[in-house]
Amino acid sequence: MTSVAVIAHKYKTLDGGLVELRQVLADRGFPDPLWYEVPKSREAPKRARQAVADGADLLFIWGGDGTIQRCVDAVAGEAVSLAILPAGTANLLATNLGVPINLSAAVDVGLHGDRRQLDVGVLNGERFAVMAGVGFDAIMMRDADSELKGRFGRLAYVWTGVRATHMTSRNVRIEIDGKLWFKGKASCVLLGQMGTLAAGICAFPDAQPDDGLLEVGVVTAKNALQWARVLSRLVVGDANDSPLTQMGRGSKVNIRLDRPTTFELDGGARKAKKKFRASVDRGAITVCVPKKEKE
Repeated sequence: MTSVAVIAHKYKTLDGGLVELRQVLADRGFPDPLWYEVPKSREAPKRARQAVADGADLLFIWGGDGTIQRCVDAVAGEAVSLAILPAGTANLLATNLGVPINLSAAVDVGLHGDRRQLDVGVLNGERFAVMAGVGFDAIMMRDADSELKGRFGRLAYVWTGVRATHMTSRNVRIEIDGKLWFKGKASCVLLGQMGTLAAGICAFPDAQPDDGLLEVGVVTAKNALQWARVLSRLVVGDANDSPLTQMGRGSKVNIRLDRPTTFELDGGARKAKKKFRASVDRGAITVCVPKKEKE
């Protein structure tokens, strides 16, 4: 019998909130799930590990991308299925997997959807499910704090993105699978486990979350005008054709910058560093996804 647990960021909202979530689960035969509420995403990993230790084999994660990323990092490799309840702003993982932004429908995906085993990326020892970035996108994510996102939703990323275009380029050296791939000035390095990034932009249209490879993108834009050109290409899905971008893929990526630079994992900003090691943890998580329609 399925043992259900809920990890809930109590300040995130979706439809009727956590009261409605309890009711929806009760209506579907789970009136007393293991229940753990946290006030911050950084407290979610401890509770996720506790849920698995307490016997949960289906873990509902209620929160934004930061809460989901920290739970993924905590329970990767464990015998538990992850069900996403997208209560955040960007909802990166839900968007990429087609999980509906609707409470009842998302619960049904968790209880009755297909189970899909996925790779996760690993950057400097921490796992991410969708993307990681160094430079422009990390600054954009860092500056879009909870208050700004609470007031403006996804438009917060537009505002902070405009400000981030003024970031000075760094000297960057990138090796993919042991071979020099890029050396020069760049304002952003992206690592994609999946294709769609914040604001619905598809940066890596060929990305597959179970192929053992990371997508790698470098942007050399130096000012707001050049960034506008890059972003317009991303919106229509042909960034590969831009002279200001370079795309590649591999299983191991080493990045070195000439000075410490902010980076992010699934939208969560981290302290600046100069050196980064990225790899793929194959088949590390099992995620509940909508059932495929029979052909």
